Amino acid sequence: MDLHETSLAERVGVAPAPVLPEHPDVAAWRPATTADIDGIWQLRRAMGEVDHPNYLTARGAIAADFGYSHFHAELDSLVGIDAAGSILAVGMVMFPPRQVSLVRSMPIGGVHPRLRGRGIGRQLLEWQLGRAKQQLASSTTTLPGWILSYADERSPQNAALFEHAGLSLARYFLTLERPLDAPVRVIDPAAGIRVAAYTAAVSAEVHRTRDDSFMDHWGSQPMSDENWNAFVGGKWFRPDLSFVAYGTDAAGTEQVVGFVLSTANENIWAMQGFTGSYIDLVGVLSGWRGRHIAQSLLAAQLAAGQALGHERVTLAVDSASPTGALGLYTGMGFVPTHKKMAYTLEF
Repeated sequence: MDLHETSLAERVGVAPAPVLPEHPDVAAWRPATTADIDGIWQLRRAMGEVDHPNYLTARGAIAADFGYSHFHAELDSLVGIDAAGSILAVGMVMFPPRQVSLVRSMPIGGVHPRLRGRGIGRQLLEWQLGRAKQQLASSTTTLPGWILSYADERSPQNAALFEHAGLSLARYFLTLERPLDAPVRVIDPAAGIRVAAYTAAVSAEVHRTRDDSFMDHWGSQPMSDENWNAFVGGKWFRPDLSFVAYGTDAAGTEQVVGFVLSTANENIWAMQGFTGSYIDLVGVLSGWRGRHIAQSLLAAQLAAGQALGHERVTLAVDSASPTGALGLYTGMGFVPTHKKMAYTLEF
């Protein structure tokens, strides 16, 4: 991504405080607090059951958002409540740190399905975009700036909302599934590569490898220590379904060169109709690619899932990934099931 001649703050321009929505179906709007975590989770679950029932936001993920030092709930969040105090709508605008080649502001949230089609979502998104522009305008770097959000193809109203607000469709991400009743072929990596189960002892090194290996992925930036620790320390992270590849260089030094990291949220198994895990992250350092490392890591993950009696494994992939990831996954038996779209507003 190319640097600009002017700062991001100059390109965004004046970013006034976003205007609070006003809607007859919402009794009040206010910033969210940690006391709202359960209410937001219940709302996100109701939204997910309609929009994408195969994956639902975990309560722990929402709690983690409130714990990040870069999230300021009094400025970065808004909830709409009814007369009884129940949360009907929520908007959060995440502004992750460690902006190396791109500055991103990411609106998330939505409106309860029973209140959709009344203009609440449009007003909420307008507030989020106003806050996102403030976040981007706080950057004095010359890096590109994006407002980035995602819409599942099964919730076309969100795509229409983004397009109406001026965001552009930028990328497709495919969800792939791999049934585990089919045999898993053992794949041995090249000489000098060792695959072992993930342990907490290598967390920091795997984190560094993740950041390095993802720098050529679309829209990706390094993860903060807070985000990383929330992920590998989360309730649904599965070390027994996560593996690390070690490579030995010419000097005889061994280092982490690849990984596959997985979660398994048993609470959604009944809704999605099968048991199994989700592969959150797969990566190999660019200088070590072409040695069957990713294939051997995936094979280890699939075999571990089979041993646990799981029925399927799921993951998401950038449909236009320059690393050839889509072909890698389909070659190992994964098949596309649906997709989500990434929308951006770029500065």
